[in-house]
Amino acid sequence: MEEKKAYKDARQLQEEEIKKKLSKINHKLMVMSGKGGVGKSSIAAYLAILLSKKGYKVGLMDIDLHGPSIPRLLGLKSGIIPSPTPGKAFPVKFSDNLEVISIEALMGEDKDIATIWRGPIKIGVIRQFIADIEWSDPDFLIIDSPPGTGDEPLTVAQTISDSRAIIVTTPQEISLADVRKSINFCEKVNMEILGIVENMSGLICPYCGKEINLFKKRGGEEIAKVRGLRFLGRIPIDPKVVESGDKGDVSFLDNKELDFTKAITEISNKVEDICVKKSLY
Repeated sequence: MEEKKAYKDARQLQEEEIKKKLSKINHKLMVMSGKGGVGKSSIAAYLAILLSKKGYKVGLMDIDLHGPSIPRLLGLKSGIIPSPTPGKAFPVKFSDNLEVISIEALMGEDKDIATIWRGPIKIGVIRQFIADIEWSDPDFLIIDSPPGTGDEPLTVAQTISDSRAIIVTTPQEISLADVRKSINFCEKVNMEILGIVENMSGLICPYCGKEINLFKKRGGEEIAKVRGLRFLGRIPIDPKVVESGDKGDVSFLDNKELDFTKAITEISNKVEDICVKKSLY
């Protein structure tokens, strides 16, 4: 009985801490996809950077517990720093305006250790990412979710009731079929969909600079139109950006002439307009 009461009390304290932390964050956006390999983590990372460059305080929370990629995309090497408050820790600083938390920051030296966890543990970790991390009251919390509609996005939907979804897809039908499942998930858990992003929409040839429709084009835009959702934009494949991502180099975001940068910047502008300026598009 005493153990049950202690667990209940601890759970209640955590719930209060979560509500307190979330009340200070204006905009919570979960970047999700129906299937893996569509570039969801890249979009979450680069969107967070661009919003932070606009002067907003941004928290980037990587809840892909089995395959975290945010720290590597951003070139982060350090782990979290313990807080003077017992049981708390500070997120990893990417810049003055951008803080990051990922399970990889807790792994120590060996970043290739597999996390073999069942649902209850994953749910607990995500709740701890909110309650036990000393966020600097960000304006935006960008949440990078693993693909699919399992424990992680469901935990976000249940824990962060006012979160909104950005759904990422590639143009071909095999990806769009899974997007429809993501849309259905959001409808079932009453999560507002901020919009759809079509990634890998055309390949920019590194030799001639022309666009090749490698995975077709406009599939994401069409499904947004059919379902009455916002289409936030399409982003081309650029081999140079892929190479930069592998190196943890984000300097290409300063290259205003790069088609990829133009596209992701336009999307970040739309996200800002919708969230902050209340534009409906």
